[in-house]
Amino acid sequence: MMENRMENSDRKIALLIDGDNARPVLIEKILVEAGRYGSVTIRRIYGDWTQADMRGWKAVLNNYAVQPMQQFRYTIGKNATDSAMIIDAMDILHDHLVDGFCLVSSDSDYTRLATRIREKGTFVMGIGEQKTPKAFVNACNIFIYTENLMPKKEIVKERPAARKPDLKEDMSKKMVPVPLLKQAFEMAAQEDGWANLATMGFNLHRLDPGFDPRTYGYGRLSQLIKAHSKIFELKNPDKGGPSSVYIRVKE
Repeated sequence: MMENRMENSDRKIALLIDGDNARPVLIEKILVEAGRYGSVTIRRIYGDWTQADMRGWKAVLNNYAVQPMQQFRYTIGKNATDSAMIIDAMDILHDHLVDGFCLVSSDSDYTRLATRIREKGTFVMGIGEQKTPKAFVNACNIFIYTENLMPKKEIVKERPAARKPDLKEDMSKKMVPVPLLKQAFEMAAQEDGWANLATMGFNLHRLDPGFDPRTYGYGRLSQLIKAHSKIFELKNPDKGGPSSVYIRVKE
């Protein structure tokens, strides 16, 4: 996980889920991720509950105190859920009911909503699939890819020709964006050439809200950095939390 989370026990979060663009099996993981940035006081999911494809959500809503919001599909091919969720989000924003939002969807239609929330100086995080348009990702302060929330699957032994690539495995093989890491380091570097790891992590999210070490197969930023010891050097990696760890680029 990112060590630089903007944790705030006083922050109230509104969790708004687009039921047409989210998976019920991940509801617990979604609540955990949102809970890292504050207390989730408003929990709503939007969709047409008369449709068969929403049945998967009905079994988990009561267990996690998520309120279903009904929105009929008035026209075939048009998604009225987006509009209902956006209207509710703006009402919540202007009524000052929360200090932050968590928008769960992979739909680019929420890009302007996320931008508008940030313009008000309010924290906004997004949760969606890897296919989420970059515009929506960059409109958020933080963006979590649902592929990073899925449990690791057991690799089934098959013949190489018949073996299907596992999405989680493919993601872990992604090339780590070293230039991005170096840019975040330069933003956090002090006069002595060292940068605080927590500050560097914060800068990584400023540069790319969707950056997550889990995408590259590492649980924490410090582990990702340690794996690239030819480029970076860590100081105090085993003492205290990320605020005690420092990093510098090797000559």
